[in-house]
Amino acid sequence: MAEEKLVLSVLVDNVSGVLQRVAGLFSRRGYNISSLTVSETEDPAFSRMTIESYTEPENFRQIKAQLLKLEIVKKVAELTDDKSVSSELLLIKVSAAGVEKKNALLALNMRYGARVLDVSMTTMTLEFTGAGSTIDMFVEEIESSFGIVELARTGITSLERGEGSFTDDI
Repeated sequence: MAEEKLVLSVLVDNVSGVLQRVAGLFSRRGYNISSLTVSETEDPAFSRMTIESYTEPENFRQIKAQLLKLEIVKKVAELTDDKSVSSELLLIKVSAAGVEKKNALLALNMRYGARVLDVSMTTMTLEFTGAGSTIDMFVEEIESSFGIVELARTGITSLERGEGSFTDDI
């Protein structure tokens, strides 16, 4: 059976060691985490983890159940594309020596809407946010046209659509 993308929003206690415990659970079960973002929520007692993994669909329920067995985990929800909004951040340093290269990069940049953060004699550093697939296209186009000096991506961050908060019933 083919692996599918699983995106989970996990509400956890905002205490030391939480990341290690959750990542360890995935590791012990042989599941790879392809993306992981963690940050304090609107309530400083909790942190939200957005975890992306690829696995067989029959494992989805088992992963959620195993997470909920950890006392530090308060809530787990699966986030599907139709019921959530997601974004990712990219910082990318691009080869752009000379005015011609810089102008060509700025023209490409206009199509995607990235922000220019830094300009040096030979490089330009850009910030871009959006869906992972759009970021992938942006990176591919930059790589083929200019060359990448360095890049960093945050990984997926997601929220459920609609009213209310993930922490409402905690």
